[in-house]
Amino acid sequence: MILRRLSLVNYRNYASAEVGFSPRINVLVGANGSGKTNLLDAVYYLSFTRSSRQPLDSLNVRHGADHFSIRGDFNVADRQDSVAVVVQAGARKSVRVNGSEYGRLSDHIGRYPVVLADPDDVDLIREGGEIRRRFFDILISQVDHVYLENLMRYNSLLKQRNGLLRLAGGKPDRVALESYDALMGPPATYIYERRKSFLGRFIPVFDRYFKFLVEEHETASVAYLSGLDEMTFEEGLQRSRERDIILQRTTFGIHRDDFRFLLGTSEMKKFGSQGQRKTMVIAMRLAHWDLVSADKGFRPILLLDDIFDKLDDHRIGRLLDLMRDAFGQLFVTDARPDRTAGLLRNVNADVSVYTVDRGTIILQE
Repeated sequence: MILRRLSLVNYRNYASAEVGFSPRINVLVGANGSGKTNLLDAVYYLSFTRSSRQPLDSLNVRHGADHFSIRGDFNVADRQDSVAVVVQAGARKSVRVNGSEYGRLSDHIGRYPVVLADPDDVDLIREGGEIRRRFFDILISQVDHVYLENLMRYNSLLKQRNGLLRLAGGKPDRVALESYDALMGPPATYIYERRKSFLGRFIPVFDRYFKFLVEEHETASVAYLSGLDEMTFEEGLQRSRERDIILQRTTFGIHRDDFRFLLGTSEMKKFGSQGQRKTMVIAMRLAHWDLVSADKGFRPILLLDDIFDKLDDHRIGRLLDLMRDAFGQLFVTDARPDRTAGLLRNVNADVSVYTVDRGTIILQE
């Protein structure tokens, strides 16, 4: 899949911009705060119908404006598609493909897949389980729409069940509670089983990329932890019901699952260096890219935001080998043009370099 052209109006720091891209490697250079990451975020938005950085759409509108729009022209296999997003204050978000609007935004997820690696990815290791669940939920949803439907249904029912527990003041309608428990069981079980089976595919690909980047000096893995390993969802809710009533929230379920990242047999969170953590999350994103590519039958767009920071020269060299040979269209940002120029001398591929400066984008000749 190739993004041929991107147009922005009032998106974050861009008043108006239109730019065409190389089908291979596009490098965006400029000072921090110039708009490089916002450009990648706009590409991400066209895939997921939301920002990777600011989920509240009103905060993505350029200061002083009341709307924003993003349009991307894609080549997907033998098709040429135009995807347009318009967000207007007081109106429903509009997402159109070739002029036709979606009834449900979720129907768009997975059609134009992108994979984003950015500096915040290290939070996958150092922060709580919510961000790790979100990583795998996004990945699986891109290749399994049934998973996305079950996840949306489970989250909606969970919100309603928690609302019932809070509003009842410690004395909920137990019949209503049992009704929610029964409705939540099927989507919870599907999500649990799909996460387990997907991780079986993910780990070998992740391990291959990690070993490539470190030249097999270290090993890494991922473990899936769930309460459903020990009992069924229905049994878990039954056992935790009195505690749920006291705490006024649902304390058992797939929304409590977690993933543990391991360096050898030790927890990466406790024992990994900055470089090891960065290498692990890059390997995770590359595995993400690989599996989406295999399921879709075409290459997703890979977005690499400030990817060279915290990596030693050896690992940067290994990553450049992959960039040259393994991927389709890439977007790479770097705040150090001198470093970028040196690195690109080692990449024998079609490379376009753009200077980004306060919301303007200029192709270097």
